[in-house]
Amino acid sequence: MNNCSRFKMHCKQILRPKELSGILLALALLAPRFNACAQAHGSTSSAHADGEPDAEALAKAAQNPVANMISVPFQNNFNFGIGPEDVTQYILNVQPVIPISLNEDWNLITRTIIPIINQPSPAPGISPASGLGDINPSFFFSPAKPGKLIWGVGPTLTLPTATDSLLGNGMWTAGPAVVALTIQGHWVIGALANQQWSFAGWGDEDVSALLIQPFINYNLPGGWYLSSSPILTANWKESAKEAWVIPVGGGVGKIVHLGKLPLNCQLDAYYNVRTPTDGPEWQLRAQVQLLFPK
Repeated sequence: MNNCSRFKMHCKQILRPKELSGILLALALLAPRFNACAQAHGSTSSAHADGEPDAEALAKAAQNPVANMISVPFQNNFNFGIGPEDVTQYILNVQPVIPISLNEDWNLITRTIIPIINQPSPAPGISPASGLGDINPSFFFSPAKPGKLIWGVGPTLTLPTATDSLLGNGMWTAGPAVVALTIQGHWVIGALANQQWSFAGWGDEDVSALLIQPFINYNLPGGWYLSSSPILTANWKESAKEAWVIPVGGGVGKIVHLGKLPLNCQLDAYYNVRTPTDGPEWQLRAQVQLLFPK
């Protein structure tokens, strides 16, 4: 079977009734969030009509993982087509980012991912699970006065905080994390990466996992922007065929205001061109990010 035939087959699979019901559920859950964003923009458009440069500056700061700005993203992830039952997994990642000024030359950027997961049974004999997943804090040491290349480096950890064994690895893991980016005109381009190894815990398997998130954003007038930030992962304990998740796709976002509070609203879709046998076929990602500029 050639690539074109495979693509057509996958397109047909995406239109299966179970997947359609998952999409409709995702849109129903996301509608209130984006309606709130739209109402916030509509109620304050006149107050911020002369603030387009500020909106673009806020968009660029929101796209910078080591920006000197407190932010709290609420990232909704819908993973479609998991397991033989083709279920839809929902993950809400609450990701507070808090910068700490160490001195005139250095900042410490703390970034914590707190996952809240709802996972239906993906196959017969496997129970559904809902609750808290493994919490992942990262710490980036970053120059307070960066040049054209903005960067940060430091440790990342994963804590075995999952409330159900199906929602986490049951292992303490740690490793290095790095981020680098550049802001050129309307463009924000960069990548974030980390590698973690398990060193303690009660899980059945050791962990050796890589995460790479390239990102490219093009900022438009009025706080709008186009974005692509796929999350590539590799589980080095699996075979080469089963190790990787490689998505492609992108989406659109906009900076709006709720009173004086800026919000970054974003919607993306990614198709997994490579995924484990029972892994998700594609993902819908929607985010509302609270911004607290200094």
